[in-house]
Amino acid sequence: MPITRLKLGKLKVVRRQLLQRYEHQPFVSCLAGLYGCQWRRYQRARAQPGECCCSKVECGSFGLLILTFFLTFVFLYFWSEAQNDYNDFDWFNFGTLGFWFPWSLVLLAVAASLFTYIALLLVLAVCLLSEGQRLYLHWSHKTGIVVTLAFSVTATAVLSDLWSKEWQTLLLSLQVTAPFLHVAAVALMAILSWPIALHFFRMNKKVRQVAVLGLYLSVLFSLYLVPLGMYSPCIKDKGTLGPPPSLIGHRGAPMISPENTLMSFEKAVEAGGEGLETDVTISYDGVPFLMHDLTLRRTTNVAEVFPNRTHLDASMFTWAELQQLNAGDWFLSKDPFTTVSSLSEVDRYQALNQSIPSLAQFLELASTSGRLVLFDLRKPPHGHPYSQSYINTTLQVVEAHINSSQVLWLPSEDRELVQAVDPELQQTSGEKASIQELTDAHITRLNLHYSTMSQQQISKYQSVNISTNLYVISQPWLYTLAWCAGAQSVTTNSIHILSNINKPLFLMTPEEYNLMWILTDAVSAFLIIAVFIFHWWRERGLPFWSGSRQTHENGPYSKFRTDSSEVICIRWIPLLSDPSTGSLVSLPSVFNP
Repeated sequence: MPITRLKLGKLKVVRRQLLQRYEHQPFVSCLAGLYGCQWRRYQRARAQPGECCCSKVECGSFGLLILTFFLTFVFLYFWSEAQNDYNDFDWFNFGTLGFWFPWSLVLLAVAASLFTYIALLLVLAVCLLSEGQRLYLHWSHKTGIVVTLAFSVTATAVLSDLWSKEWQTLLLSLQVTAPFLHVAAVALMAILSWPIALHFFRMNKKVRQVAVLGLYLSVLFSLYLVPLGMYSPCIKDKGTLGPPPSLIGHRGAPMISPENTLMSFEKAVEAGGEGLETDVTISYDGVPFLMHDLTLRRTTNVAEVFPNRTHLDASMFTWAELQQLNAGDWFLSKDPFTTVSSLSEVDRYQALNQSIPSLAQFLELASTSGRLVLFDLRKPPHGHPYSQSYINTTLQVVEAHINSSQVLWLPSEDRELVQAVDPELQQTSGEKASIQELTDAHITRLNLHYSTMSQQQISKYQSVNISTNLYVISQPWLYTLAWCAGAQSVTTNSIHILSNINKPLFLMTPEEYNLMWILTDAVSAFLIIAVFIFHWWRERGLPFWSGSRQTHENGPYSKFRTDSSEVICIRWIPLLSDPSTGSLVSLPSVFNP
């Protein structure tokens, strides 16, 4: 009697259920379920010898997954290494958007989440390939990959345009992290050798074999040779490391107190800072005071006290008006470094009651504690009463409140006149120049951005007694790099952290590094060769030891071999008669022979 389509459908369901019974693969089911939502055995297929591991569409999806993984990793690494400048990024957005929000941390969290998601998908794909399974990526994951790729490319492009100097930070970070990234990359290639070798010996087309093996070996050998081009000032002979750079508090200790306040500078002195850095502006009535920004909006409550003057230049306020403002409440409410929770009640109360200090108050604190001072002097706008005499006004305050030898004079305008008026000032330049130009200008110190860090240039300037200060360095790895490069001092936001670092985080002799490099490459090469030999041997069906038996049915991928005692047979038995036709309806019965 003819078998209806309904009966055939029932037969397929029974067959699938039986297959699941004797080919139960929980590990593979979990992998395929997470990767392609193929939780049941009949939904997936093994790659047979000579077949590709996936269709053309899935090959494209897998390639896109690999590309997204690397681009997302690059962006995550780029942004994680930019932590030194997160505060600048957040305040830049504050000036643009008009409100405070920790955008840098949100961006880091999003990047880390997306990278974790893509990395897990890649791990699932590699595990499925290692199990000889054909790849099938669920459409939702394909959408997620496209979204992640678009985010990584867009974020990288935007930040490169607005903050291009951070790429130099990334290159500097490689001088510390490259040896460890090299080890991780070689270890990853050793792990990938398993699925690559497995599918290499299954391919029946020489072109595919040559392409896969050629690509893999070219990447592997490139990684093996990468250390030849590595440079790090922290790889040096024993006994050649100089003293640690002295610390200059950037606007005091702004991570644990409101910037440019007396409390902030007191905290910097307590933490062991050898210098204090600030920014000086002249009030409308000729009093030099401390303020970094052009306006008072970011670090004071000017919007409450003078709501109609929030965007007015800070130098257009009189000293009496400035004294009415609170310069600490913003720190507690905005928590720019997410450190307020670590402050004691006493510190919070003190921060809440800070006001804008004058230059005289700042210099008296530095003089009493014996600290160096470094400040930038902003010229008042056109029409200000002191726009032409602001330098003389500042010099008069300096001479009255501190020993001139403690002052690192940074303003470049009228430097010759300043040198003639007060030759004891330590003339400091914010720009690189030839040694002859620097000595002619009586420059004794350079104040340079950390991205220009160069061991050769620092050493060259030091040879003629010109010391180098690098700003702003707040991350321990950057401080380590500056130490190894020979910088004499650094300006920092995290003086309370860097003052506790007693040795570089990374320091290695050339011999130790060469041993690490050669040992990593040799061990990985041995493991990779062993993996390829193993798969070649298994593909040929040869025994691995004397007396062993190797089952080789349909290649080495028939892992779940079924004995005759485990075979489940189907027979048909008549149960009922169909009322419409009078014929018997047969149903399957399962039994073990």
